[in-house]
Amino acid sequence: MKRIFRRVRKLLRQVARAGRAELRAFAQRGRVRRGVVLYESFAGNGVLCNPEAIFREVLRSPDLAEIRHIWVLNTLHEHPEIQAEFATDRRVGFVQRHSLAYFRALATSHYLINNATFPAQFSKRSGQVYLNTWHGTPLKRMGYDMPNGAMDSANTLRNFTAADFLLSQNSFMTTQMYETAYKLRGAFRGLVIEEGYPRVDRQFLSPAESAEVRSRLMGDGIDVGDRSVILFAPTWKGTSFSSPADDASELFGLVQEIQEQVGPQFLVLLKTHQVVHRFAADRPEFRKILVSNDLPTNLMLGITDVLVTDYSSIFFDFLPLNRALIFFTPDDLDYSASRGLYFPLEDLPGPVARTVSELGDAIRSLTSAEGGSRFSVRAADWRDRFAPADDGGAARRVVDVVFRGLIDGARTQSIAEDPRTSILLSLGGMRSNGITNSALNLLGAIDHTAYDVSVAFNRPRSAQQRSNQQRIPPEVRQFHRVGGMNGSKFTHVFRRLQERHPALRRRPQTATEQRMWRAEWARCFGDARFVSVVDFSGYTAFWASLLFHSPDSFRSIWLHNDLSRETSRFVGSRRAMKRSLPAVFSLYQDFDSLVSVSESLNRINCAALGPRYGLPEKSFVFARNLVDETHVREGLRESLGSIEEFGANGAGPGDGGPDDGGLDDGGPDEAGPDGADTVVDDTVVDDTVVDDASWIASMQRDDETVWFATVGRFSPEKNQARLIRSFAAVYRENPRVRLVIVGHGPLRSELQQLIDGSGLSNVAFVVGPFPNPFPVLAAADCFVLSSNYEGQPMVLMEAALAGLPIVTVEFDSALDALPDSGIRIVPQTDDGLADGMREFLRGEVPAAFLDGVSYNRDALAEFYQVASPHETVGRIAQ
Repeated sequence: MKRIFRRVRKLLRQVARAGRAELRAFAQRGRVRRGVVLYESFAGNGVLCNPEAIFREVLRSPDLAEIRHIWVLNTLHEHPEIQAEFATDRRVGFVQRHSLAYFRALATSHYLINNATFPAQFSKRSGQVYLNTWHGTPLKRMGYDMPNGAMDSANTLRNFTAADFLLSQNSFMTTQMYETAYKLRGAFRGLVIEEGYPRVDRQFLSPAESAEVRSRLMGDGIDVGDRSVILFAPTWKGTSFSSPADDASELFGLVQEIQEQVGPQFLVLLKTHQVVHRFAADRPEFRKILVSNDLPTNLMLGITDVLVTDYSSIFFDFLPLNRALIFFTPDDLDYSASRGLYFPLEDLPGPVARTVSELGDAIRSLTSAEGGSRFSVRAADWRDRFAPADDGGAARRVVDVVFRGLIDGARTQSIAEDPRTSILLSLGGMRSNGITNSALNLLGAIDHTAYDVSVAFNRPRSAQQRSNQQRIPPEVRQFHRVGGMNGSKFTHVFRRLQERHPALRRRPQTATEQRMWRAEWARCFGDARFVSVVDFSGYTAFWASLLFHSPDSFRSIWLHNDLSRETSRFVGSRRAMKRSLPAVFSLYQDFDSLVSVSESLNRINCAALGPRYGLPEKSFVFARNLVDETHVREGLRESLGSIEEFGANGAGPGDGGPDDGGLDDGGPDEAGPDGADTVVDDTVVDDTVVDDASWIASMQRDDETVWFATVGRFSPEKNQARLIRSFAAVYRENPRVRLVIVGHGPLRSELQQLIDGSGLSNVAFVVGPFPNPFPVLAAADCFVLSSNYEGQPMVLMEAALAGLPIVTVEFDSALDALPDSGIRIVPQTDDGLADGMREFLRGEVPAAFLDGVSYNRDALAEFYQVASPHETVGRIAQ
């Protein structure tokens, strides 16, 4: 009964979610409404920051009087003051964030202005103008300059590349934050506006305006009187905006201590970060010290005599006022180590205090008659560098550019030009398999001085996916796809039917289908453009379809295996790729090159797929995958005994098998490959299998035993059963031989039963998974491969790097796996494999070898040629 209830509840949730999606799709269908502006600040936390200053400038401009304004608020039940202020102005309205009215406004407003980011559903439409103002010059590191910055910055990058204008307070912000930290050089196609920050205009107050701000504080219960104001404005130091830490009590205690230090002539007030304000706003003890979130920060700065902050960008805004500025950083060592700063504390334009006592001394010194002279020269230098255009007229100049089109003479610049060739690679599900490993090897070898490389994949969810994502070189720009496609669910149902039944695919696509895919491209990549796009995974119709809609690109798709045979391969108990791969095949005609990962595999795929799908022979090319020689050799140096602990305590973050998750609007790869077999990727998984580790001690003994080893997923096409039968025949003749089969997969128990039934339990071992199985190769005497077929058998190359003799059964891609090395290729039969093992025992199979540097140089040149044949071939990164 409970199970039925859970299923019904799940079904109801799905129906409700589908209903909301359908309503949202309906709301987003309207035309773009000329002269309508949508403003959003801090995810709807108020009418604040640069958007608020721009809004007021437009509102008071007679030539822009016809413009209508929509403000986003996180709830319409709060923020009563601002709603009351414009209650009678028919030009101004409010919508609640994530409501249907919000999504309609987001999809149909002419102008979009945000100081942070729009949500995952946002896809800028033709005719919309997007200004992202951001919310401050950074002192703390941002974007890719942060630890794990690519993951944390994914939605920000997506928003920035969609924008037509980015607002920059100064040239440092343009260069360090936009160009470098968010990797926008070459990716952002709009204009950067360096006309100052409109919000700073708001802090140049007349006496009457200052009195009005003090009156607002009094109305909020803060007794300012005529006292000098010290504003304590610390930054937020959490790690997750969705579940922020509550440090309000700590901040309240600090304010009390500071107040005790400075005496009654000062009033110490607290301005918290947006995400912390919610914790403090409803607590009665904060009523007399907490500055309301609805009071624009720069108005508050206008009446502030002393600003105390830590790592917040607020101090850059405060510089033009030429008032006392102090940095309170009791945690500077920890913060610098965990987040990092762009400038050392000793270079900042004000004294640095690490205790409340030091802070009190600094306040008294700076507010004395002579105390501020020590920092006045440095502060003036910072003011010139970081606030050169913050003169009170920034809002007007920004409105001139964005709304009036007065670009000539304005301080704007383009960062779209980049001499490098731009390449986008879709990497698939980022699970630990051969394709992911090959992609990471490639990304590490590409010459990043010649190629501007971006990658795309669904946002990592599992530990193994995040681990692989963190292995992407820092030079690479990452687009993480979050959420599903916009549009009607009925449209997507038909899309999925087309993927399962390619005969339903219409040529040419309908206008609705074209709009759907163009919108998804814009949602994922904004206005970014690429010379070349590469579907490196090549196993899902979703990504192939999306990359086909890349504007003006050379398009390549990778074929990592004998894909015709892959359609018959079982994943568990089902032929998971029976329908999904033909859907991909039907898209091949949309690509400029179909890239197999070996020369022989190219012949196989061309012969099997070319005639069936009407594909010209010239579109079939090949480029071999790269091998990570450094990683292999580091793994080989570890002792065999070190893997015992991993075997007993569980594996690391990998998955040796195919990506067999279901598609969720282009979600995890449906039955992805293990064609590019590698040692690590076929043995590292999330779940744990505890092995009898006695084989490790036996393998480490210096005796006359001879160890055969193989590595591969335990699945039908690897055919380890043939190896066990062949080994049994050899063992009957030579009882000193041993066999270790390393890997993971659905046939594990069947392989163990075959071993037990053959009387080999003490001499043949099915083991794994191991985060680092290379010590097994280092301790083995001969590597054996028994697969029915392979794509590019990378595992043979890794065995060659280990210097092992190699015996493999014959399959097409084995012939060119190691053409210059003496591997023994035998018939694909039990007897043939057994004979090859006997030849090794007679000393007739020499050690294999591979010159990894030379091989990778040639393989990388092949990649450059097939992925971007019309561009200058680069060089291997040093």
